[in-house]
Amino acid sequence: MSVIDINSNADTLMNVNVLYFASLADEANCHEEKVKIAPSTSLTDLYAQLSQKHRFSRPQSDLRVAVNDYFAKWTDKIQDGDSVVFITPVAGG
Repeated sequence: MSVIDINSNADTLMNVNVLYFASLADEANCHEEKVKIAPSTSLTDLYAQLSQKHRFSRPQSDLRVAVNDYFAKWTDKIQDGDSVVFITPVAGG
């Protein structure tokens, strides 16, 4: 597990736990990562910043997002201490 600081003003940052599964875990080379983000960071912004860092191959439009074990909208707010999961499409037979 790694800790990244997406923004530099440590006094106002929130701690968020990000979980990765499937191809995102492979591309991030980890299953879990703690990040510090500005309170104004959206789920869309968070994925964009992490995607740039890890060079994710999937665009946001291919994913679902969950916050604290519940599916969320990309426009939902993130709170300090939240757990965020980016979910890739699942195929089954």
